[in-house]
Amino acid sequence: MPSLPPGLLAYRAASFLLAPAVPLLLRQRLLRGKEDPARLGERLGHPSLPRPDGEIIWIHGASVGECVAALPLIEALRGNLNRTILITSGTVTAAAVLASRLPACVLHQFAPLDTPGAVRRFLEHWRPKAALFVDSEIWPNMVIEAHARGVRLALINGRMSERSYQGWQRAPRTARALLSRYDICLAQDRETAERLRMLGATRVELTGSLKADAAPLPAEPAKLEALSNAIARRPVLLAAQTHPGEDETILPVHDSLRRDYPDLLTIIAPRHPERGAEIAMLCGTRHVVRRSTGILPDAQTAIYVADTMGELGLFYRLAPFAFVGGSLIPHGGQNPLEPARLGCVVLAGPHTENFSDAYDAIFHAQGLGRVHSSTEITNLARRLLADPADAKALGALADKGAETLAGAVEKTRAAIEALLVGHART
Repeated sequence: MPSLPPGLLAYRAASFLLAPAVPLLLRQRLLRGKEDPARLGERLGHPSLPRPDGEIIWIHGASVGECVAALPLIEALRGNLNRTILITSGTVTAAAVLASRLPACVLHQFAPLDTPGAVRRFLEHWRPKAALFVDSEIWPNMVIEAHARGVRLALINGRMSERSYQGWQRAPRTARALLSRYDICLAQDRETAERLRMLGATRVELTGSLKADAAPLPAEPAKLEALSNAIARRPVLLAAQTHPGEDETILPVHDSLRRDYPDLLTIIAPRHPERGAEIAMLCGTRHVVRRSTGILPDAQTAIYVADTMGELGLFYRLAPFAFVGGSLIPHGGQNPLEPARLGCVVLAGPHTENFSDAYDAIFHAQGLGRVHSSTEITNLARRLLADPADAKALGALADKGAETLAGAVEKTRAAIEALLVGHART
């Protein structure tokens, strides 16, 4: 492997020199609720668990979305009894979700911060045979240090937006030095596969999105029954995973639809639950209830702000259709497979490049779904509310569209197993 380009040398030097300030950074994050006080050592590479005997496969996902996407792959890779799966994440919310959904035999640690010392301590303790980085996780020190120790490296469920691609193009030697260290890159879509090749990845395969194979989002039966009883027979407008700038579009939709459906309940589930108070303020004089307060909607509630984590499965089960956020603004769209898998018709704006294949498949199956304004959302929502049987049939088609994308877990598992038994890197 050639020597590191100046950009990476500078990054490694800066991360080494700034390492003494990392504990202060962690304390600041702790005060904002972004770190677990009992597990700060893990962020510095100090393990909180012993290393088990046998082969370890390390999977790293940044936050909830990447970690949840990896769950079906974890199940597929657990077949080898002399193998342990270690998953790392970078957020406390991801850790909380994994704590409730991981099998007991799968280990979780917080990912070490990307300083040379923290990464080395982590690798020296865990000694993984392979490291699988989910989605777009490319941390220079992790990649360089793991590669130097002979760890088999894979980018799985790989995704690279046009914006990220353009950013990497401004540092082509750095991109090539990092991507060429991966033994294999498994891409979600053709655009990502081509971008990775152009940036220097030496082996790229198209496997599709792991999220297409994920189990439907769960919902606690007692919570589902309580919320269903509270809503009763009221028509529901659901806006899920919204970002700033989108709630302001949904509220006029609510107002327009209330003229025809006076008892309409609009549920807004923001992508970031901490925005609950902000959304409640946007609602103005509309009667609003925030779920984080523990209060259920009643007959007077016009807007129900679902500012909690891990409950989207509830709302997708209770609404016949959903506007999926991150799509009216240039963010790229949130995951449309989650509502589709629960028979919920998908509506979304023009910016859906994060899940382009999924949106294309679902919209093709439904025959509708693309919207550009509050007027278009209103018109489509009015049609779906007026004919519940049609909405249910379209939801079933959305599910079928999502099913056409399945198969990524098996393709990914096969590629990783082949990687593990391959010849040693030279």
